Amino acid sequence: MKACVIVPTIRDFIIVKSYIENSRSHGFDEKKLFFLLVTEDFCDTNQMENMLADINIEGEVFSEKKRNEWMDSHGLGNYKDLIPKRSHAETSFGLLYMLANGFDVGYFIDDDTLPTKQDFFGMHLDNLNLSDSVNSVSSSTRWVNVLYQNFSRHKLYPRGFPYGCVEEKTNIKKAFVKDVVMSQGLWTDIPDLDALRILAQGSLDGRSLVKTAESDFGENFVVSPTNYLTVCSMNLAFKKEIVPAFYQLPMDDNKWHIGRFDDIWSGVIIKRICDVLGKSIMNCNPLCVHNKAQRSTFKDLMAEAPALEMNEHLWKIIETIELRSHDYAGMYREIAAFLESNRWPFINADFLNFMGKLMNKWVDATDKVSR
Repeated sequence: MKACVIVPTIRDFIIVKSYIENSRSHGFDEKKLFFLLVTEDFCDTNQMENMLADINIEGEVFSEKKRNEWMDSHGLGNYKDLIPKRSHAETSFGLLYMLANGFDVGYFIDDDTLPTKQDFFGMHLDNLNLSDSVNSVSSSTRWVNVLYQNFSRHKLYPRGFPYGCVEEKTNIKKAFVKDVVMSQGLWTDIPDLDALRILAQGSLDGRSLVKTAESDFGENFVVSPTNYLTVCSMNLAFKKEIVPAFYQLPMDDNKWHIGRFDDIWSGVIIKRICDVLGKSIMNCNPLCVHNKAQRSTFKDLMAEAPALEMNEHLWKIIETIELRSHDYAGMYREIAAFLESNRWPFINADFLNFMGKLMNKWVDATDKVSR
C-alpha cells in the first residue's frame, strides 16, 4: 500500500512536519507516504522541497507552471482547464497524480490543520479497511449534521449544510458496514462553518466564536443510504477507486465568481454514487486541530453567496437522476450529462451546465492517465 498525501498550501507548509511526527510517534511506516504539495508560482517551492528533504520524506512540490508541464508530459495538455487557478480545488491535480503513479490511497490535508494525539494515518486506514457494526445515522430532513454528537452544546451546522434542512431529527441505529471508500475526519478548535453562520455569531474574522473540542466527538459513524452529509476535504482519506467520480469541482476561476463549494458538491455526488454501489463513508475520527487563519467573513460570504440558493437544490437534482451504470465512471458521466443538458430557474443555475461539462471531461482525463 502506498498513499499520496495531497496538501494544498500557500501558507504553513511546515505542518507536514507535525503529521510526520505523529506518524513516527505511532510507529506508522512513513515509507508508505508520499507528500504532494500543491502550491502557486509566487510561493517559494525551494523551501518546500528543502523541508521534505530535511525530514527525509518522499514527496514533490507542484506550482502552477510545474503542474502544466506535468500535464503536457502525460498527454493531458487539453485538460488543463480542469484545474482552476489559485483555488482550493487544485487538489484535483493531486487526484490525477495519484492515478498516474499507482497510489492505492489518497489523503487530503489542509495547511491550517494539525494532528491530535490520535494515530492520524493509521486510523484513517483502519476506517478504510473496516468490516464491522457501527452507528448508522439518518435524519428526518435526509441531511445528517456531521457535528450531531454534541449539538445540544454548540448548535453548529457545518459549511454546506442546506438551510432548508435544519431542525432535523437525528436517528441512530447499528448497521454492519463494509466497503468503506472514504474516511472523513472532523475538526477541533475552529469548526468548518459557512460565512453566514459565522457572521450570525458576530465574528468578522472568518472564524467561528463557538469552538469544538475532542469531548464533542464520540464513536465513528456512517450516514445511512438516501441521506446526505457535508464532506470537507481538510481531513480526508479515500481509496483510488472513487477518483473518477471525485473531481473537486471547479471554483473561483469562473465568470460566476463561485467559491467554497468544491468539496461540498463533490461530496453530494459521491454519496449518491456510493449509495447505489453499496459503499460507505466513515466519519468522525481521526480528528484534526483546525487553526483557521483570520480573514474577512464578508470575503468568504461573497464567494459563497452566488451559490447559496443552488446549494439548497443541488442534492435534490442529483437524486432525481436515474443511474443505470454499474461503476463510478459510468454514473459520474450520467450525472454530468444531466447537469450539462438541463436548465433550472434559480440564480446562476447555468453554472451547473458548466460543471457538468467539466465533470464529463474529468472522467476522460482519469481514463487517459490510468492507461
